Amino acid sequence: MLASLTAFAITSAARLLTGARALWLGSTAQPVQRLYYANHSSHGDFVLLWASLPAELRRSTRPVAGADYWQKGGLRSFLINEVFNGVLVDRDRSNPEHNPLQPMLDALEQGDSLIIFPEGTRNLGDEPLLPFKSGIFHLAKAAPQVELIPVWIANLNRVMPKGRALPLPLLCTLSFGAALEPIDGEAKSAFLERARNALLALAPEEV
Repeated sequence: MLASLTAFAITSAARLLTGARALWLGSTAQPVQRLYYANHSSHGDFVLLWASLPAELRRSTRPVAGADYWQKGGLRSFLINEVFNGVLVDRDRSNPEHNPLQPMLDALEQGDSLIIFPEGTRNLGDEPLLPFKSGIFHLAKAAPQVELIPVWIANLNRVMPKGRALPLPLLCTLSFGAALEPIDGEAKSAFLERARNALLALAPEEV
C-alpha cells in the first residue's frame, strides 16, 4: 500500500512540476514488451519517463539503474525496489566474471519492459547526444522479440538544472518514436549509429 501511494505521489508530482506531455509520434501506448531508450541529461530522466507511461504500462516497465547509487539503504532503496521495481546493475564491476547485462537479460526473459539510457552517463556537455555504449546492441540481439522505442526527453535538464533546489516553470515533452526495425546480420557499429540517429531525429530543432 505504501509503495502504491508513493508511486501515485511521484507520478503526480513529476507531471505537475514539469507539465510533462507524452507525444506518441511513431508508436502508440500498447501493452507489449519494449525497451525504451532515451537521452540522459538529468537525475530525473527515468522518473519522468516512467511517470509518463499509462498506469497499465508502468506496472510492467522497469527502469535500469546503478546499484552503487540506489542500494545505499533508506529511502533510495525503498524507492528503487518497492516503487519503481528497478533493475539494478553493477557499474563498478566488483565481480569481473559477472555479466553486467545479466539482470537486464533476466528481466527481459521474464517478460518485463525496460527503460535504459544508452549513453551510459548523464550528458552535461554541449553535444546533444553522446555516443552509445554497446549494451543496447547486445540486449537487442539477445531479445529480438522486444520492441526498441526511442524516447527524446526535452527540457528536463533546464527545468531541474544542476545546483538549483527548485524547478523552473518550463514545459517538458517526451517524444516516443517508431520501433527500431531489426536488420539481420547488422554490425554493432551500424546498429548503434542507427539507434542513435533514430533518437536524435526526435529532438527539437534547437537541440
